[in-house]
Amino acid sequence: MSAARAAALHRLVVVTLLGFSSGLPLALTGQAMQAWLTMEGLDIATIGFLSLVGLPYTFKFLWAPLMDRFDLPWLGRRRGWLVLTQLLLAAVLAAMAATSPTGAIRAFALLAVTVAFLSASQDVVIDAYRTDLLPAAERGLGASLNVMGYRLAMILSGGIAFIWTDVNQAGGWSWPEVYHFMALLMVAAAALSALVLPRVSVPAGTRQTVARNDVLGFLAVLAAVAVGVMLTDRFGVPLARALLQPLFGGGSAAALQDKWTDLLALMLGVALTLPLAGWAARAAKFETLLGGLRSYFAQPGAAAFLLFIILYKLGDAFAGALMTPFLLKAMAFSAAEVGVVNKIIGLWLTIGGALVGGALMLRLGLWRALLVFGVLQMASNLGFWWLAVSGKGLLPGLVIPAFDRGFVQLAQPTPVDGGLLMVIAFENLSGGMGTAAFVAFLMSLCNHRFTATQYALLSAFAAVGRVWVGPLAGVLAESIGWPDFFIVSTAAALPALWMLWRLRGAVRALEVDPSETAGAEDQRLARRDQRPHRGG
Repeated sequence: MSAARAAALHRLVVVTLLGFSSGLPLALTGQAMQAWLTMEGLDIATIGFLSLVGLPYTFKFLWAPLMDRFDLPWLGRRRGWLVLTQLLLAAVLAAMAATSPTGAIRAFALLAVTVAFLSASQDVVIDAYRTDLLPAAERGLGASLNVMGYRLAMILSGGIAFIWTDVNQAGGWSWPEVYHFMALLMVAAAALSALVLPRVSVPAGTRQTVARNDVLGFLAVLAAVAVGVMLTDRFGVPLARALLQPLFGGGSAAALQDKWTDLLALMLGVALTLPLAGWAARAAKFETLLGGLRSYFAQPGAAAFLLFIILYKLGDAFAGALMTPFLLKAMAFSAAEVGVVNKIIGLWLTIGGALVGGALMLRLGLWRALLVFGVLQMASNLGFWWLAVSGKGLLPGLVIPAFDRGFVQLAQPTPVDGGLLMVIAFENLSGGMGTAAFVAFLMSLCNHRFTATQYALLSAFAAVGRVWVGPLAGVLAESIGWPDFFIVSTAAALPALWMLWRLRGAVRALEVDPSETAGAEDQRLARRDQRPHRGG
């Protein structure tokens, strides 16, 4: 093998490993954590509110400029930040394992927020490192391998872990033991990052003055957020209680008043804190953030595209926000059954759906793919409504035989409900196709004009639905019941489809690569110039 091919293979193996490292912590603050909390007996509304621990994923663009501007010593550009975030992830996961979610819920939630912050920071570094490392010819394959590594990590932390913790299987792990094991994996990832990752060059021309402005701007935004949180804690809850008091009477409605009060106080706090943070960024001249926002909003349709980015996966996020407690608690499926079907089979089906979606997009184009796959995503939510109404056992299922693969085993045959399998299959296939089209849409916005910081901005907005619907989903599920909840989640997908129809011209324009158009125009002009000139 030539040196060039060996180097290319090395790069592709590296981005696959980085994808695995990126995907591992996500479920540990998402569905794996929800399963742990469900087994500990926490109520659905509380679990819904704890989905807010994922908030750092929606604000990572605030500190992404700092990780772009500064390099830690010894390991070089990107790698220093990567090793640091992975070692800190290992330490905080170990601390979560030692904390009881029922005995110290506030400390547990704070640790989970820290995991999400470090995970989002790791994602910022990995996205930038992958872009710096891969030449243009390898980026398509590199991105696919990165996604594969990401999904394999989610199969481990969000699928196989469910089998390990099933009391009826031979694993018999507790959730703290699972989190200790994941912490060890992050230590191994840090070692690989320090020893195996190729170095990337430092771009010339970084201006120290702008970097200082970014630091001061980031600190100003943090201070504004802290002030917003304190004001919300002091005034938001009393104001929300006063506003909602006339709407609640006695009985069961009064029992939910505190949860609706907390939800309204949260929304009031966000409405206060975001403008305050924006004012602080402008006052402190947070140049990279402000420049990125100005650059994005200078393009036609920028605000509408941003709203569409938030809405496109909203119905999907609603249905998935409390999927684990719905399957484990409301439907009484076993942890092993959920782990095998929803997490392992389901994630493989998501990968398959993404591949099918990518192939179909070659024929459909971007706008039609977004529309067709969006309709399928919306329809998949009705499958969970049917499951909530009909219960289990309506369709013939199958039995997965006992097996032992060393790292995972089923001590006894595990029955799989036919209805669960059908609903999960449809949801993951359609979700995978929708994700493929959605990522292509984001890439079409980012490729021409946006830096790594701006990509962090758009991907953060793409995560808004996944993070923010949790509290509302938890309160709604307790208030109206699961069947009506899934009807609401289906309706939540309609605004994005309506917007997509209105934006069809603008989205279709994104299907044309400007570089190809410019190249064709240059060739046309060159041919014209080469024509013999008639005398004059």
